[in-house]
Amino acid sequence: MTKLLKYMKGYRKECVLSPLFKMLEAFFELLVPFVVAYIIDTAIPAGKNGDTSHIVISCLIMAGLGAIGLTCTIFAQYFAAKAAVGFTSKIKHSLFEHITSLSYTEIDTLGTSTLITRMTSDANQVQTGVNLTLRLFMRSPVIVFGAMIMGFVVDKEAKAALVFVGAIPLLAIVVFGIMCATIPLYKKVQARLDGVLGSARENLTGIRVIRAFGLENDEQRKFKTKTEGLNKAQKFVGAISAVMNPLTYAIVNIAIVVLLYVGNTQVNTDPSTLTTGQLVALYNYMSQILIELIKLANLIITITKALASANRIEAVLEIKSSQEIMALEGSDPQYAVEFRNAYLRYASSPEYSLENIDFTVSKGETVGIIGGTGSGKTSLINMIGRFYDAEKGEVFVNGRNVKSYELDDLREKIGMTPQRAVLFKGTLRDNLQWGDKTASDEEIIKAIEIAQAKDVLDSKEGGLDFVVEQGGKNLSGGQRQRFTIARALVGKPEIIVLDDSSSALDYLTDLRLRTAIAGIDYKPTVFIVSQRTASIQNADKIIVLDDGKIVGIGVHKELLASCPVYAEIYASQFKKGGEE
Repeated sequence: MTKLLKYMKGYRKECVLSPLFKMLEAFFELLVPFVVAYIIDTAIPAGKNGDTSHIVISCLIMAGLGAIGLTCTIFAQYFAAKAAVGFTSKIKHSLFEHITSLSYTEIDTLGTSTLITRMTSDANQVQTGVNLTLRLFMRSPVIVFGAMIMGFVVDKEAKAALVFVGAIPLLAIVVFGIMCATIPLYKKVQARLDGVLGSARENLTGIRVIRAFGLENDEQRKFKTKTEGLNKAQKFVGAISAVMNPLTYAIVNIAIVVLLYVGNTQVNTDPSTLTTGQLVALYNYMSQILIELIKLANLIITITKALASANRIEAVLEIKSSQEIMALEGSDPQYAVEFRNAYLRYASSPEYSLENIDFTVSKGETVGIIGGTGSGKTSLINMIGRFYDAEKGEVFVNGRNVKSYELDDLREKIGMTPQRAVLFKGTLRDNLQWGDKTASDEEIIKAIEIAQAKDVLDSKEGGLDFVVEQGGKNLSGGQRQRFTIARALVGKPEIIVLDDSSSALDYLTDLRLRTAIAGIDYKPTVFIVSQRTASIQNADKIIVLDDGKIVGIGVHKELLASCPVYAEIYASQFKKGGEE
């Protein structure tokens, strides 16, 4: 939590003013029982004798104290809210920026559901904790110890006031003991919440697959198991926290009984040392302590949750990206891309996903990458843009090791079309300008024409101003794929990577797309990842992968004769006689 306090720097004034106004409110509130004692002991007897001025003046004083207290409360609430919201906003921005700076390896390790929890639930818990801390953390001790001091001021003999001295340490032991017991338990609750959110996310993302295989009941049982675990953990920690209120009630009420007994004896035996009004004031002070301790108990629970959430956020912020910029030797700049005995292993896997990947690609070449499902095609092209780092071996782009590039500089050279076509909510223009923020409408339309999406654009009302729904849900799969290809082309990258990005296109559209890309005037290097041999058979070089290894490199005819894996894929897609 301490490392997050740097985000409070812009709110130091609010962090001082909010507790200050709360302390002022508490000070004026402590004067009220003193005025009540005066009314009972002085104003009411004077009123019986016909002098009501004391009662009127006392009531006006109480109303004034209430008005001043209300004003202080409003200012305190304002400053606390401003500091809490601003503090949390800075944390969220910093956390989001940090998460986007992490490599795929760290994101895979942490899990998407965990990161979403940190950005939402945990951040909101921290905001609530900061808000309540600024408002109540100083007020409650001031009321508790102020009431004890005022008790000794009222009861100069200190017989009845000694009850405060005995009650307050007991209450402190209960409150802080329960706080220490619940902090680690709330951390476990938040961890279980991650599991529930992860399960919900997986089910919503894969709902069609679940329904296709009729596994709704199985997934419901798994989700129920996780929610029941969360429920039990929350009930357990809640039960411990719930003990706080009855214990504080019991201690304070016992203290009130003792106070009334001792005070009543003192009033009856020696009224000169303690009057009825003063006994009522002592009772009011004890009641104030009870109310404040209940608030403090609830505040402690909130702070406990906030500290657990803050530590979880801090843990993410402390994770450093594994992708550091290194000064490494270069390679032959004639090659657009070069792999030298590269090995890749994912963080969660004990085995290599890619082994001994070794090949070169000259500038302007078109390279096809093919292989069965799970053979490592996407893993290979992800290493070009350094989304994953080679554990062993090296990867070069334009003669420079990818680890020596600033990530922005490297990825500006690469136009990436991911396997899953993703568009964001906004206009088509906004989506396509991701490739180049300064691209004109003419440049965007040119990219759309190459991507074979001009007919789709013409059919949409508003053209480039057509509003895409979240995830591109108001477009078909093929339309989304073509627009994501256009987005990659807008920036005129030196290297174009099409990761199975034409799977939803018919063969004729796919052929037109490849022909248009081959005709681009500045001659980029093109990688086409596909499971269709028809999509890559005219490539300058075809790389065949099988179980993470290269089993063939060459052109179409060479591989048909020399690579059984490629020949098998081709034979499964084409009938005898060459017809599709």
